[in-house]
Amino acid sequence: MKWIIVLLAFCAGSAAAQGFDHAHKAWDALLKKHVVLLPGKHASQVRYAEFAKDRGALKAYLGALSAVTEAEFQGWPRPQRMAFLINAYNAFTVELMLEHYPVKSIKDIGSDLFNNRWKRKFFRLLGRESYLDQIEHEILRKPGSYDEPRVHFAVNCASIGCPMLREEAFVAERLEAQLEEQAVRFLSDRSRNRVNAQGRLEVSKIFDWFKEDWTSGYQGIQSREQYFAKYARLLSDDPAQQKRVAEGKAPISFLDYDWAINDAAK
Repeated sequence: MKWIIVLLAFCAGSAAAQGFDHAHKAWDALLKKHVVLLPGKHASQVRYAEFAKDRGALKAYLGALSAVTEAEFQGWPRPQRMAFLINAYNAFTVELMLEHYPVKSIKDIGSDLFNNRWKRKFFRLLGRESYLDQIEHEILRKPGSYDEPRVHFAVNCASIGCPMLREEAFVAERLEAQLEEQAVRFLSDRSRNRVNAQGRLEVSKIFDWFKEDWTSGYQGIQSREQYFAKYARLLSDDPAQQKRVAEGKAPISFLDYDWAINDAAK
């Protein structure tokens, strides 16, 4: 009898340990099927109308996310937690868009004061009613938790102005490479980040809204100018302008944010 109890306990422990798929295969398959990379691979669009046909598979994945407890989550290493949160944010955003599709913009869902789309509690995560802002601002961006500004290049708000929805799931073992590729892709997109003819940096409003994330000492970087200096070659083809950016001498201005839906049908 004792060996049966031990065996059952072992099996239960193994099942629990293997309970959540950290490869995020279900989400990965949906992204590969419904995300379209645009020329240059700096941006992407989503086939929302086709995605809606796979909503059952999406809901099953969301259910798996919601089944993870806070205790289980806290027992994972940092890269697994980050990948989980980024994928959850993106998947629940797609679900929100499908719930209201066709819609011209995520900002058309609710209002800023009442029923705010980012503060609406429409799903459960880590054992509690949750909302998109909680994932992004209260967990991922919480000072001292992850301290990773590149998360802004990974979470997607279903808008043209937002860094692209990646065409694959984020996974722990490749998270660093994926985050860096997202940064390079976004900063290479001259429609959203560039040096103009006068030598001024014209960059996404993301760098304005979340200035503190690039001034908190991430990788020794204390300012946005220092961060852009790392990627000077991506922001201009002109060697003189690249040098100006690399030396931190290019003044910064912020482009208007395009909130139109990132729909492949548009």
